[in-house]
Amino acid sequence: MEVVLATRNQDKLEEIKTLLKGLPVKVTSLNNFKGVPEVKEDGRTLEVNAKKKAVQTSRFLKRLVVADDSGLEIDALGGKPGVYSARFSGKGATYKSNNAKVLRLLGGLPISKRKATFRCVMAVADNGRVVGIAEGRCSGKIIFKPRGRSGFGYDPIFIPDGYKKTFAEMGLRQKNRISHRSKALVRAKAVIKRYVKRYVLTF
Repeated sequence: MEVVLATRNQDKLEEIKTLLKGLPVKVTSLNNFKGVPEVKEDGRTLEVNAKKKAVQTSRFLKRLVVADDSGLEIDALGGKPGVYSARFSGKGATYKSNNAKVLRLLGGLPISKRKATFRCVMAVADNGRVVGIAEGRCSGKIIFKPRGRSGFGYDPIFIPDGYKKTFAEMGLRQKNRISHRSKALVRAKAVIKRYVKRYVLTF
């Protein structure tokens, strides 16, 4: 059975494929298909966006699809950037410009006032029907300047609670043990495993 990851982001793809190893499925992404319509992520929550991507993409491809929406929620910014994390710095946003905007908005706030939570919501859908939802969280803090070259997004400015390194300094293996995406994927993996088992038994 084939599972399609509803993303063209190569960084995210490699991270998710690593975490889905061990499932009796072939894992592909939107990069393997032509003509898949872009899904407008205009929901007000991560869950709404994840469901929308999973449902619309699975209906088009007639395959099992896993879609996620992730966001960084910073206490001092009232939960922003949140659902707007990928485009926080405006049109043409890049990882670097998004990080720069967060650091500018936080200014000289002390580390005790720089608490943040990474959230990831994953939706699993088949032929336009949601078959499971999973969520993962990772709490930490925003440092004063970027550190590290691994990872992507806000990884260079986020240090998870209990650690001294940013996600970007850890490397993929260590990050995958504790990240919001890995926690969501553990739960999503269980959903996929149960669904595949039922599918095999049915057919």
